[in-house]
Amino acid sequence: MGLLEKGVKAPHFEGINQSGEKISLDDFLGKKLILYFYPKDDTPGCTAEACNLNDNYDMWIGKGYHVVGVSPDNQASHQKFAAKYGLKFNLLSDEDKTILEAYGAWGEKKNYGKTYMGVIRSTFVIDEQGRIEEVFGKVDTKSHTSQIIKKLNL
Repeated sequence: MGLLEKGVKAPHFEGINQSGEKISLDDFLGKKLILYFYPKDDTPGCTAEACNLNDNYDMWIGKGYHVVGVSPDNQASHQKFAAKYGLKFNLLSDEDKTILEAYGAWGEKKNYGKTYMGVIRSTFVIDEQGRIEEVFGKVDTKSHTSQIIKKLNL
């Protein structure tokens, strides 16, 4: 299927965050959202990306953006990950990959000559009306905030 493209309506999503609360796209209507998909809690690239977004969290909120991360990890894993790094934003558990598939962030990957299904690291910036404003298919995990700011001309 491939990643969704900018300009399309963001698919509805609903998931449980690290605190056991239900979070959905409806919670962000009238607000801007950085929705990012990552493979696994507490791995080097995923930690770098989460910490980069978290280090700039107050700036994002100041610019009117909320941040939500999604991975197939369970709620307990997200809880440990968020606590370990002091993450200030929601991490949604998508164990059945419903949200990942809706955004085209679950698909075929290749590594060391092997093909397998996995999370396609990606980020979607969603506007106040629920439309996808920007898509990042190639994420710079260490400086993702700069990458987003540059693309959005913030």
